[in-house]
Amino acid sequence: MATLKRTAILHDDGKHRCPWPGVDPLYVAYHDDEWGVPEYDNRALFEKLILDGFQAGLSWITILRKRDNFRAAFSDFDPEKIARYTPKKVERLMQDAGIIRNRAKIEAAVMSAKAYLAIMESGPGFSRVLWDRLDGRPKQNKFKSTKQVPASTDLSLAISKDLMARGFKFVGPTIVYAFMQAVGMVNDHLVTCHRHATCAKLARKR
Repeated sequence: MATLKRTAILHDDGKHRCPWPGVDPLYVAYHDDEWGVPEYDNRALFEKLILDGFQAGLSWITILRKRDNFRAAFSDFDPEKIARYTPKKVERLMQDAGIIRNRAKIEAAVMSAKAYLAIMESGPGFSRVLWDRLDGRPKQNKFKSTKQVPASTDLSLAISKDLMARGFKFVGPTIVYAFMQAVGMVNDHLVTCHRHATCAKLARKR
């Protein structure tokens, strides 16, 4: 079995990329177009957090390949609709082979939707709850190897505790840190990856 490379990989198009997407076209496109791009939209952040919860114990590419199925099954991640899911709806989702059929995670999505709505109704919004901890600006890390990238941080632990206190489920500190990476709250592209500088510029435009 080949040893997983921990530094940036040179692809056929002449660009260096983080090693984790390998050469899978879908994964590479996600790495280049989405991962690490600062996201401030409330609904988009909610969708990503729910999907990261479903990822628990699995690889992200598994979720990515099913993302369109998830969107269809979960009402395009409309929190108001998900919050009203009944036990019968949960049972139908448990029969949907296009998603991850895990009852605890499905029920957690319903509870998290209710928690999201409570935030939206009583405060500045879900995006602000998350981004205010960074004053709205992504943290720019400068890792050279994936060995340096943490699985969780003090900030992801603090956000995890806050979200759980608000009623969110499947939001442990490791899941939250993966979420923070994906939505650009931290720039964890390796410094030798072509996307690091691009994401850093996006952060400065805020």
